[in-house]
Amino acid sequence: MNRSAFFAVTATVITLTIATAPPGFALTQPAAAMPASTVQQDAYGNISPDTLLAHYPAFASEYARYQPSGAALEQMQQLQGLQLLVLFGSWCHDSEREVPRLLKLLQQSGVTLSSLQLEAVNQQKHHPEQLHSQHQLRYTSTIIVLDNGRELGRIIEKPAKSLAEDLAEIAAKR
Repeated sequence: MNRSAFFAVTATVITLTIATAPPGFALTQPAAAMPASTVQQDAYGNISPDTLLAHYPAFASEYARYQPSGAALEQMQQLQGLQLLVLFGSWCHDSEREVPRLLKLLQQSGVTLSSLQLEAVNQQKHHPEQLHSQHQLRYTSTIIVLDNGRELGRIIEKPAKSLAEDLAEIAAKR
């Protein structure tokens, strides 16, 4: 499959709702153990957590390595009913650290979000549906917390305190 055919499937933004853990969400085999031929080129557009972890070894490795504290999992409950939009680069070291940690926090905390969108941008930080312009993307990763479409706040590149604590503080603004 060529690159344009692969990315043609990203023409429609898909919203993934996370309850406790969507079917197949748990990482069963680290992507690092997969043959190199199964690794995708840079992601572009909407991507599911399963696909990200299955095809991008750096993301799978951080997901497997990261062990959130009980306090962090409790702080994640503040996100109940909110939306998360994550603009990231599969080529970006900050994204490779923060996005898997976010996925692990969501999966282990069992928080129910209204929606979670993982949206990959290219190395020019452009998105096929212009989300980079709509959300004034400058740096990756950018995690945007929304309440009924209204932005409450964002974490850019890395959290100030911790991912869970920063997200809880943003959620408290509703």
